[in-house]
Amino acid sequence: MIRRSFIKTGLAVAAATVGGSVFARRGADAAEGSFPVSHTATEWKKLLTPDQYAVLREEATERPFSSPLNHNKKAGLYSCAGCDTPVYSSAAKFDSGTGWPSFWEPVSATAVASHTDYKLIYPRTEVHCATCGGHLGHVFDDGPQPTGKRHCINGVALKFKPGATEAS
Repeated sequence: MIRRSFIKTGLAVAAATVGGSVFARRGADAAEGSFPVSHTATEWKKLLTPDQYAVLREEATERPFSSPLNHNKKAGLYSCAGCDTPVYSSAAKFDSGTGWPSFWEPVSATAVASHTDYKLIYPRTEVHCATCGGHLGHVFDDGPQPTGKRHCINGVALKFKPGATEAS
């Protein structure tokens, strides 16, 4: 009986190890592919703060309620902190109560791109900057109308520019 329990435990550990490697972080590039703005890891580290690099390039997540942009009510555009591309507008921002800046749509259909990630084992829609591939956050289906989407975005991945709410 003890031997069977030992074997079952060993098999479970082996399965968890193999499964864990399947769901591991992808590496130093937030989104795979070719993007109009591209830098080496060393160049990104010089351009970004350590927190920005962790989120934008390594797909980390900032602590909830830690971003000053979460409570920002000013009119303007939110740009990718990696390449300065406008990605969200204050006109689409809402308070989701989640602790991260939330938007019901990007500033344009081409500003962001997405793919499905399985880092938490279940599928989530990861959203990244279409210009540099920087990880911004995730999209969920529990947002307000008119889209019903909640783009839950890491504040450290954004720069706010007060003024116009539409990209030129």
